[in-house]
Amino acid sequence: MRLWSLHPSYLDTKGLVALWREGLLAHAILNNKTKGYKRHPQLDRFQSCSTPIAAIDRYLWFIYEESMRRGYHFDKGKLGPRIECPQISVTQGQLQYELHHLKGKLRSRDTKKYREICALQKAEPHPLFKVIPGDIEPWEKLK
Repeated sequence: MRLWSLHPSYLDTKGLVALWREGLLAHAILNNKTKGYKRHPQLDRFQSCSTPIAAIDRYLWFIYEESMRRGYHFDKGKLGPRIECPQISVTQGQLQYELHHLKGKLRSRDTKKYREICALQKAEPHPLFKVIPGDIEPWEKLK
């Protein structure tokens, strides 16, 4: 499971669809509607939020908006209400790690999207997140 901290506009089609599916899985986990992946480290930041379900819904709403911008038809009926919730912190080191990781994926999977972001040195976060100084997050599984 990868719940990107990067803005969803950086993802290619395959990455955006995978993020939607994985986000819906996280949604089901946080709503106690599945038994799998309950201890996945990517969920820690949502579970530690004061309103985890509102946070994952808000996260997914931004993914949905990106899908609509691209002309895709994701089912917004799978989401809870779109309500405000506090932003979740993400470190600058985490964003840099994810950008590097995504570039590696795109280099072989979608060369057009790779060319769009290959010169990018500093990435924008997903709008749910606010960037703070720091290294890679402790929940990240390094490759």
